[in-house]
Amino acid sequence: MRIRTPLALAAGTALLALGLASAPAHAGKTLDAVKARGTVKCGVTNGVAGFSAPDTQGNWSGLDVDTCRAIAAAVLGDPKKAEFVPLNSQQRFAALQAGEVDILTRNTTWNMTRDASLGLHFTTVNYYDGQGFLVPKKIKVTSAKQLKGATICTQAGTTNEKNVAEWSKAQGVPVKTVVFESFEASFKAFFSGRCQAFTTDTSALAGLRNKEAPNPDDYLILPELISKEPLAPAVKRGDDEWFAIVKWVPNALIEAEELGITQANIDQLRAGSKDPAQQRLLGTGDDLGKLLGLDKDWSYHAIKAVGNHGEMFERNVGPKSALQLPRGVNNLWNKGGLLYAMPVR
Repeated sequence: MRIRTPLALAAGTALLALGLASAPAHAGKTLDAVKARGTVKCGVTNGVAGFSAPDTQGNWSGLDVDTCRAIAAAVLGDPKKAEFVPLNSQQRFAALQAGEVDILTRNTTWNMTRDASLGLHFTTVNYYDGQGFLVPKKIKVTSAKQLKGATICTQAGTTNEKNVAEWSKAQGVPVKTVVFESFEASFKAFFSGRCQAFTTDTSALAGLRNKEAPNPDDYLILPELISKEPLAPAVKRGDDEWFAIVKWVPNALIEAEELGITQANIDQLRAGSKDPAQQRLLGTGDDLGKLLGLDKDWSYHAIKAVGNHGEMFERNVGPKSALQLPRGVNNLWNKGGLLYAMPVR
């Protein structure tokens, strides 16, 4: 009888783990359904500039829209196979739970209550935000602490109402919150003079001021942030294979920025790069697609479709976009920000 030492057992376990790690992934029921249908269905907003909004011809654009297109490109090889389903705040989680959409790419905050109790998984943060206040300059308020007694408009079914209540209590600044069923109704009430302030994520405030205000220069976003709002795509629980895909495509876009791979240079690098890290994303190195049930070129297709994460940011919400938001904490980790891709290797 052969006796195996602890060292031999450990080595065998390590080899088994390595073999399992390199085995192709089972496709999963959601990926099978997406391939059979020929589209990736993404739940998006009814219209938040910079994140997901249609133009007058029905063409969608925004950071969340690009995320969906990148996933469609990775899975189906074509960003045009992304299908957008507008959902309001009250509809979004039920639609995902019911399988009406494959992904929620809808500027939605990742918090413990949602993550632990709604039957969904958040994947990778694509925008670090915070809740703030928009006010008309004519009321001469320059700090949120001056809003004592103010009436504040916001939307029902979001974290905004609770955040305001907690901030008001903690800061000793009593306010009156007026909630509306739809986002559009809430900001229209504010711009019509129904409330002295409007509150939501500051990225959305910037979009509203630039797009919806009668005169953008008449309005001010106050400097204080009253919450943390990490925005991330979400998927329904119960399909780990699909969860992995929706988690790793955004990571690939962030790592592409770290490695200098852009929409413009990706084909040149694909033809000549000798960098193993770049090759993995370009589809010319290790075949990591098989671990996700995808083709070897999955990340190449995603980057080719929408660019790296920095390009998505710049195009949709950055200083050169209509929103003119600074990169700030949404910069890469090695440039003073919070974006840190899990290694694609």
